[in-house]
Amino acid sequence: MEKIQSFTINHDVLGKGMYTSRIDGDVVTYDIRMKKPNNPENDYLTPASAHTFEHLFATYARNSERSNEVVYVGPMGCLTGFYFLVRDTLAPADVIQLVKECFAYIRDFDGEIPGNKRIECGNYKMHDLKGANAIADDMCKVLENWTVEQLVYPE
Repeated sequence: MEKIQSFTINHDVLGKGMYTSRIDGDVVTYDIRMKKPNNPENDYLTPASAHTFEHLFATYARNSERSNEVVYVGPMGCLTGFYFLVRDTLAPADVIQLVKECFAYIRDFDGEIPGNKRIECGNYKMHDLKGANAIADDMCKVLENWTVEQLVYPE
C-alpha cells in the first residue's frame, strides 16, 4: 500500500502551529499542531481535554458565520493536535482567523460543555474543561501572529 500523505511529514521537525495538510477537491485539511510530536517530556493532549476541546471547537466553528464552509473538526490519534477541514472557498487567512476565534472562545469558556449529556455524547463523563482552556490559551499565544506563509510544513 502507498504511504498516506500525513505519514510523509517529518514529525521530528514539526512544532506547534497550523499547517495546510492536504487539498482534496474542494476540501482543505489543516493540521493544527498543539503539542510537539515525539516530545521527550511525553507532553500530549489528554483524551479528556481533547474531547472537551473538540466539543467546544466544533460548536463554535459550526455556529460561526463560516459554518457552511466547515466540514469537520477532530483530534489526531497521536494526541498532538486536531484536523480542521473546510471548503476551499474559505481563504487561508480567514481560516487562521476562524481558528484564532475558536481558540479564544475555548480559552475563555466557563459553563456547561455543549453536547455533554448522556443522550448527546458517547462518553459524556470524560471531559476536562480546565485542560481544554489551558490548551486553547497556549495555542492563542502560538497563533497570535501566524500568517498564511507559515501554513507550509517545515522541512
